[in-house]
Amino acid sequence: MRSFSRTPAALLLGLLFGLGGCAGGQDQGPGAGRLAAIKARGTLSCGVDGKLPGFSYQDSDGKYVGIDVDVCRALAAALFNDPNKVEYRELTSSERFTALASGEVDVLSRNSTRTLSRDASGGNGLEFAPTIYYDGQGVMVPVASGITSLKQLAGKTICTENGTTTELNLADRFREQAIPYTPVKYQTGDQTYAAYLQGRCAAVTSDRSQLAAKKTSFPDPAAHTLLPDVLSKEPLGPVTVNNDSGLSDALRWVLFATMQAEESGITSKNIKEKLAFAKANPNQADLRRFLGVEGELGQQLGLPADFVPRIIASVGNYGEIYSRNVGSESKLKLDRGLNRSYKDGGLIYSPPFR
Repeated sequence: MRSFSRTPAALLLGLLFGLGGCAGGQDQGPGAGRLAAIKARGTLSCGVDGKLPGFSYQDSDGKYVGIDVDVCRALAAALFNDPNKVEYRELTSSERFTALASGEVDVLSRNSTRTLSRDASGGNGLEFAPTIYYDGQGVMVPVASGITSLKQLAGKTICTENGTTTELNLADRFREQAIPYTPVKYQTGDQTYAAYLQGRCAAVTSDRSQLAAKKTSFPDPAAHTLLPDVLSKEPLGPVTVNNDSGLSDALRWVLFATMQAEESGITSKNIKEKLAFAKANPNQADLRRFLGVEGELGQQLGLPADFVPRIIASVGNYGEIYSRNVGSESKLKLDRGLNRSYKDGGLIYSPPFR
């Protein structure tokens, strides 16, 4: 794994570059801004957590894998027909948005929650892509503690990561229920979970998916349990900077492509057959547009006409991505719940490809 330093000069240059792509806040179309710079560079720079199983971490071969990683791979596949043309940079929660705004990374794919203050132009100036994982905040405790409800945490310490929505949600929920507690804040996830395992706090809080993922790396996973309480809504997804519609639109529809592919029954295993069928059947208008056989949908996004087949062949549809990273084919085996297709009662839904 390469190491990258963030000097003040580099941050300033990155910021100037990022602003230069959208001078005066003007929308310059699909060829402008960072999208054009990414194409010229030939690689995508993607900010990730890097230590969260199921979302972004390095496997035994040192390869980055996870849902957040597959977001980056899908965009690279659409742009370069090669999902491996990605340069990953591990970022803490406190530095992630600064790294994005400065231009140090093109895309932030790091289990980030969409909120009004983050999305609004008066806030961090972020542009959120579609939600790729609907989550909620939870609390984990040692089984030996005998704690089974939030009320039993009264007067106790709770570990949380600084600079995240989790510390704010924790304060709001415990305030509502009049439960006194002492927050113990750490700058990184590693510090937070290490402190919890060392017994410095009675519980640890984060997104439920993150707690479940981190638990798998504990010395004795069975010695820890998640309380049934859900403290918040946590719609997680990748982020780009504001006022750069070329990149944000491309990323948005790359993700919608994985969702639409699942809805249409198109997988990494049958994409070749589906594409051949579309080419041989001019009456299949929706399928032909979706797979780039006819129309100019790719061109409108500054992407190749066949960007959808590139994505599905390399990364798979949303269901495949979910299953292998956090679902039935993974160690986590998380139920899809709200992350099912809308046809199955979930919230995963793509607008029309027209």
